[in-house]
Amino acid sequence: MMCLLLGPAGVGKTLLVKRLQNILPRRAGGCRTGKGELGEPPPTRPTVGAAGQVATRASPERRRTLCLRCPEPSRWSLVGVGADAEAGRRGVLESQCAASGSWGGTDSAHVLSAACFFSQVGTDLTDIGGPRKITIRELGGCMGPIWSSYYGNCRALLVGTDLTDIGGPRKITIRELGGCMGPIWSSYYGNCRALLFVMDASNPTQLSASCVQLLGLLSAEQLTGASVLILFNKIDLPCYMTLEEMKSLVRLPDIITCAQQNITTAEISAREGTGLAKVLHWLQDTHRASS
Repeated sequence: MMCLLLGPAGVGKTLLVKRLQNILPRRAGGCRTGKGELGEPPPTRPTVGAAGQVATRASPERRRTLCLRCPEPSRWSLVGVGADAEAGRRGVLESQCAASGSWGGTDSAHVLSAACFFSQVGTDLTDIGGPRKITIRELGGCMGPIWSSYYGNCRALLVGTDLTDIGGPRKITIRELGGCMGPIWSSYYGNCRALLFVMDASNPTQLSASCVQLLGLLSAEQLTGASVLILFNKIDLPCYMTLEEMKSLVRLPDIITCAQQNITTAEISAREGTGLAKVLHWLQDTHRASS
């Protein structure tokens, strides 16, 4: 079953996925998975840089997994885009070119360890050697308003998406999409059977934007048959809003009444592990019902 994990930037989606991956092994070993039982939270980075059909972020330890499929003709154009300097576009291009020996002799190990790049404010053309020559045009995040000027001869697009498999009797694949990817979320609705939408319970200023995104998801025709779980994350923080407060602010009862989807809500803390077992149970029950 394919499950989409969506929500604004900074709500804790990546940490949630990593925590869910750890729940099943710990439960199989007889460990509890309640508050504080999952240990220290692992480090995370914004989900904003990946390649084609390969789910990978531009972190140094994973850049070598970048794979580019090149159809005919022998020379074609590929556009790499991302929200900002944190997207790691430059690092992906440099590491791939170093691995293929087409980056002017730059040592690949040095490139992979590089942590700082100049801000991209223009457009860079990079050739990746091989049997079929690939030209990558990198566009800076600040160039967003004019990205469309370069779509003409583009045959592939680098975007950010992470795929995570949750083990168990029934395999569940969670596709996490970065908050800055909101304009292209609809490209991934096709085979979605379940939807996790995360909201930050500690950030009232983001609540209205989250509600707008949620309404857009619920009105999408491709998601009418999907089951939806709305997660209010970060309840471990002292400034978090209660479930009743958030329901009242976004008029959630009215949204649930008017929506075509089956909607469930839950309060969680991805950092502490609170409520994550219920999320896993929901995923398994939804998979069972859709089989």
